[in-house]
Amino acid sequence: MYGKIEITGEIEVITGMHIGGSSEFSAIGAVDNAVVKDPINHYPMIPGSTLKGKMRTLLARTYNDHYFTKHDGDDIRIKRLFGAANSDTAMPSRLIFSDAFLTEESRQEILDSGAISVTEVKFENTINRLTGVANPRQMERAVRGCRFPLRVVYEVIANDPDNAASEVKEDFKVIAEGFKLLQLDYIGGSGSRGYGKIKFNNLSARPVMGQIDAAVIENCRKLLEEVTV
Repeated sequence: MYGKIEITGEIEVITGMHIGGSSEFSAIGAVDNAVVKDPINHYPMIPGSTLKGKMRTLLARTYNDHYFTKHDGDDIRIKRLFGAANSDTAMPSRLIFSDAFLTEESRQEILDSGAISVTEVKFENTINRLTGVANPRQMERAVRGCRFPLRVVYEVIANDPDNAASEVKEDFKVIAEGFKLLQLDYIGGSGSRGYGKIKFNNLSARPVMGQIDAAVIENCRKLLEEVTV
């Protein structure tokens, strides 16, 4: 069995989110730490690598039964989904995470509420406990209420055709767990300061390539629908 299953939904920002970007220069008075933006319209975005990396990290903490001592030392369920490049039996990633761009609907809602932008600047400060010297800085954040379309493609790879269906079900159980963990954690930086809390809305799954049993797809949908906290 071979095919692809598309996972769709929405990422909603619950608290100001800072996923760091970069600029060629920083003018006097400019924000110290800008967020990553779509170069076309300059609105905040969520790179697919941010979601993929944070989900893998959280799942590894959950499923690994040992301290991480070597590259690709994760549980087989993690390697099966996210890939393993440097192990004796290399595995391709089964998940493709797309970059997520701010929806026009949420942008308009935020501006209609009275906000002047979809980003804000928050002033932060750290103080050296030994010297008492302050280190103030400006952090740009995507404001709460920003929404981004989620698109992840899962590739059905049947290493063992007889167990393909059960393997897909197990994979989606792990994927759903990853989404739940992301909602209980944060994405981007300064999560311990309250940044980057998100939630997922309207998660669903549908086959987009290949012949995949309808019962398998229905099981995938049910697992995703249960992603609430």
